Parts: sequence; C-alpha cells; structure tokens
Amino acid sequence: MSRVFLCSITCFDADGALDLTAQSALFERAARAGVGLYVGSASPGEGHALRPEETDALLRAAVAAAGGRVSVRAMGVEPRSAAQMIEFLELAGGTGVDAAQIYSLDMGHGGQPTPAELESYFRRAIESTGLPVALSSHMYNGYLVPPEMIERLAADYPHLIAVNATTPDVPYLSELLERVRGRLEVCVGGPMHALTALGMGGDGYLCTEAALIPERCAALGRHFERGEIEKAAAAHADVLRWMRTLGCVSGMSVRRTKAAMTVFGLPGTGLREPHAPLDPEEIETLREALRNAGLRAEVPPDA
Repeated sequence: MSRVFLCSITCFDADGALDLTAQSALFERAARAGVGLYVGSASPGEGHALRPEETDALLRAAVAAAGGRVSVRAMGVEPRSAAQMIEFLELAGGTGVDAAQIYSLDMGHGGQPTPAELESYFRRAIESTGLPVALSSHMYNGYLVPPEMIERLAADYPHLIAVNATTPDVPYLSELLERVRGRLEVCVGGPMHALTALGMGGDGYLCTEAALIPERCAALGRHFERGEIEKAAAAHADVLRWMRTLGCVSGMSVRRTKAAMTVFGLPGTGLREPHAPLDPEEIETLREALRNAGLRAEVPPDA
C-alpha cells in the first residue's frame, strides 16, 4: 500500500469551473511518485462547493489517471446524517474508486453524537455499500471516535479496511493501534505525526503537501520501510518545513496549497466560495517565504 496519501485539492480555472486537465496532471504526478489519492475532501478538496455531478467527474478522472497504480479513494465531506453519507457512497460506488471514506458525523451547531448515535450512523453507512471503506476520526469534528467502537466495527465488517486518525493525541493513537493493528490500515491525518505513527506500527499518513512535493512525501515512507531512519527523519523535516512555510497564507489548507501552485506556475488554482480569492500580495509574501526557505515544488518540465 501507499505509505502516503494526497488529500487532493480540486482544480478550478479562473472562473471557478472544474479544470479536469489540470486535475488529471496533478493525479498523474502523485501516482508517478507512488502517492495514493483521497479525492473530493472537505478542506483541501472544497468538497462542500462541488455539485454531485462534479464529484462524479472528479472521481472518474482520478481513476482514469491513477487507477491500477496507486489506491484511489473517495473522501467526501462531513455529513449531517447517515442518509447524506449513504448518498455519497452510492455516488462513489459507480465511479470505479478503490475505496471510500466515511467521515464522522457532524451534528451541527457544535453538537456531538452520543456513542449509540455514532455507532448506529457508522453501521448504517457501512452496511449500505459493498465498497471497501475507511473511517475518519477527526479532531475538527470536536470529538474522536472511541477506539473500542472502531475495534467492534472492524470485527463485524470485512470491507472496513482502514481508519484515518487526525489528532495530536498520541495516547489515543497508541490505543487505536493496539486494538486494530493488523486488521485495519491506520494512517494519521497531516504530516505532523507521520514518523511517530510509523514508529508505533501505523501504516502511513495523509497530507496536502504531496500536491507540491509528492516524491519527498513518498520518500519518508520508503526510507522508513528500508530502515533508513535518518533519511526518513530528514524527509519528514522537509515536509514539515513546507507545512510551516505555507502557513504564511491565511485561511484553510486549500488556499495555502493553491498559492504555492500559483508561485510555481501550476494550473487549476482558482477557488470557490466561501474561500476568498488569492491576492497578489499573498502570492508575493509566499514567494519570498519559499525563496528564503530554499523550497521548490517538484514541477515536471512539461507542466
């Protein structure tokens, strides 16, 4: 399996239309580096701004560009109900993706589901599809899925294959791994704890930086697999340097990533509401920050 997955941005042109040419080129760069794909996500993928037919086209483009070389997975957005998640899984099931993520339930208004409500939601979603599925336990939902619940679900559903945990809570990750290691693929969200997770027996990490430096992101996992810990640590430091440097652009990760793509001349960097368009001052601030840090994107000659 891939040790790293790209949480992909969605490429739009200057008018906000889906740019499948730029999108396919991005998928190709990731696949060439051995980086798996999660597509149509909430934060970097602007998934809430996509119409169902656009999500369908996006997933099909990912399969066409990278299918058979790396794992191509539908990511989707946080749902308010099992019915919403089931609709997304039905859509994804017709596109040829290898798997789909089931996000944790977002009750709205800052509310959190009871354990019984959450488990019922997951079971309804999992049972609605024959696709291999991954669960998301994400701190930005305001709670984490109890590890013992994930263990129960893993025991009951063979097509539950993975869990993506996004949290700085290392003891939580430790318990999760103890309960499901060997049964589920466990990845962490973001590069922050990538090397920690691998060292604890996890399987990899998800990030947006792979849109810019897919080879370097993949190198972290490859060096770790070979026991080249110093090289893995150096690759990890590089990825984190990118993450810190991109942080000079305000807003969510999609704005930072698309600003860097603009700096390096990559297409598909339009944004949709509610994200504000990138302005020239932001681009120049980031250009200078990247220059000062000595960072360059891995841009192929034909890009």
